[in-house]
Amino acid sequence: MKTIVLGTGRMGRRHIQVVREMGLDLVGICDPNQESLLLAQKEQAVSPELHYTNARALITEKEPQCVVIASTAPSHREYTELAASLGVKYILCEKPMATSLADCDAMIETCEKHGVRLAVNHQMRFMEQYTESKKQLLSEKFGGISSITVVAGNFGMAMNGSHYFEMFRYMTDEAPKYVSAWFSEGKVSNPRGAEFEDHAGSIRIVSSSGKRFYLETSVDQGHGVQVIYAAKFGQISVDELAGKMRMIYREDQYRDLPTTRYGMPAIISESDIKPADAVAPSRAVLESLLSGADTPTGEDGRLAVASLVAAYVSNENDHRSVDVEDMSAYRQRVFPWA
Repeated sequence: MKTIVLGTGRMGRRHIQVVREMGLDLVGICDPNQESLLLAQKEQAVSPELHYTNARALITEKEPQCVVIASTAPSHREYTELAASLGVKYILCEKPMATSLADCDAMIETCEKHGVRLAVNHQMRFMEQYTESKKQLLSEKFGGISSITVVAGNFGMAMNGSHYFEMFRYMTDEAPKYVSAWFSEGKVSNPRGAEFEDHAGSIRIVSSSGKRFYLETSVDQGHGVQVIYAAKFGQISVDELAGKMRMIYREDQYRDLPTTRYGMPAIISESDIKPADAVAPSRAVLESLLSGADTPTGEDGRLAVASLVAAYVSNENDHRSVDVEDMSAYRQRVFPWA
C-alpha cells in the first residue's frame, strides 16, 4: 500500500520506521523544514527523491492510499481535509487531534463525507501496561475499577496529558464527564517551537457513574510516571518507565466485607511489564486502521481534546468543574498546542 508521512520531526521519523517495518510502500515524506527532512534521510535512510516540502504536490503526484499525519497540531485539520479530498482512504493523525473542537469536528465530517477511515494515535488499548491492568481490574478478585491516579514528572497537558484522558476512557469504558484543573504557573517548554504553549499541573476528571481520574504533573516534580489503579478489593501500581507492576488484593474469604475493612489479609504479586514505548504501539494503531479492527477513532481523539479544553476553562474559572458535554461556547477557541 502506497503510504506517505507528513511531518518528519521525532514522532514522524518513528512513523517512517513503522511504515517500513510493516512492509508498506513509503512513496514520500513531507516537511516544510529542510533540516527535518535531512534528519529523516540520516536516521531512516529516506532517499532525497522522496523528500517534499509541499503536501498537496506529494499527494497529487504519488496518489497514496494511506497518510500518516505527524506534523504539529495546527496543521492536522488542513492535512486531513487535503488528503481526504484527494482520494486517500486511510489517515492516521497524531495527537492532540487538533487545536480546537471545531477543527476536530471538521476532520471527522470530512472523513465521513469522503469515506475515509480516520484514526488518532492514542495507543493505550495496544499497550500491555494498560491491557493487562484492565483485564485484572475487571476480574472477580479486584471487583472493577474505581479510580486512577497518575503521578509524573513535569510534562504538558496537551503533549502527554491528552494520552491519559484517552487512557481513562479506555480503562473505564466511560467518557469523561466533569473536569477540574489547577495549572502550574508558567509554561512547559516545547522543542517544536517557541510559538507552542503547554502547561503542567493537576487535573481531576469524573465520569457519569462516578469513576475518578487524578493527574498530578506539576513543575516541581522531576522524575517518573507512576499509575495507581484502585478497585473495590485491591490496587494495581505500575511504574510505566521502569516496566514494573505490583498487584495487591484481598484474600477470597474477606471479599464480602465492607470497604471500610481496608486492611484485610491480601495477596501480593510483582511482575515485569513492557515499559512505555512509542514505536510498537504506533504500529499497532496503524495495523488496526488498515485491517478494519478496533482503533482509536476521530471521536476518541475529539473527546481527549474536549477534556483538554475543559481543563483550560476550569483553570481560568477558579478551578470550577466543567461539563465536557457542554463545550459549545468554546468550540471555536483555538489553543497553542503542538
